[in-house]
Amino acid sequence: MEKLSTELMEKYNKLKDIISGYKSVAVAFSSGVDSAFLLYAAKDTLGEGVVAVTATSFFFPARELDEAKEFCQRLGVKHILAEIDENKIEHFSENPKNRCYYCKTHLFTKLKNIAMDEGMNEIIEGSNVDDLGDYRPGLQALKELDIKSPLREAGLTKADIRALSKHFDLPTWKKPSFACLASRIPYGEKITRQKLSMIEKAENYLLSLGFKQLRVRIHASENKSSSYIARIELLPEDFPKFLDEDFRNDLYQKFREFGFSYTALDLKGYRTGSMNETFL
Repeated sequence: MEKLSTELMEKYNKLKDIISGYKSVAVAFSSGVDSAFLLYAAKDTLGEGVVAVTATSFFFPARELDEAKEFCQRLGVKHILAEIDENKIEHFSENPKNRCYYCKTHLFTKLKNIAMDEGMNEIIEGSNVDDLGDYRPGLQALKELDIKSPLREAGLTKADIRALSKHFDLPTWKKPSFACLASRIPYGEKITRQKLSMIEKAENYLLSLGFKQLRVRIHASENKSSSYIARIELLPEDFPKFLDEDFRNDLYQKFREFGFSYTALDLKGYRTGSMNETFL
């Protein structure tokens, strides 16, 4: 293990102190960097007083679910799958600007019931200090439902969490950031299973080509409601790959097979919350 700085060790100890005060917890676990580290810290602090709960839905990629199962087995934590029907989430398909508020309200209400059935005192989730800098209506739902966010309370940033995850040899320490597939669809454009499936196939294809941090945003053509544009966000250092004509043609054809009429590369590159840029 690499030696941790005094500041990081103090933050981790503070996190453990916060978690220990809960006595027992259900961890909202998506298999992402933050929730994986939080689950590890909870297990390290409370031992058997921890369960992990992962939401399964059409907007949660199968690859993420597989990784969630594998991580829980590795950690020796009881893993509960909570099936979420997007048709039962208020306003979900309409995709308003505060869609995440309705999603989080539905999801964490279900998780609270699971936590109660399991005899867990609290539900904890993995938002960190950096999450306060973007438009995140879901945070309001967490506040209303009294869901705890110990990473944020301990003052941990995303960089802190990656460094600590690396120190504790967690496989997620360098995992790319992820968000639910619904976040790839512009606000006000209807969310459908067809669109979510197209996005998942496209992102899986790019991952298979070796790209790491990415998003495939989907936009409906103004001319035809059934004509879709894929807007690919990648790290700028990956742009040179698109200079190869054969690569571009193969990718374009593959995206056509997935249902996209047009495929474009976003020149600004990957960034979180790009769908918020049109109204913030």
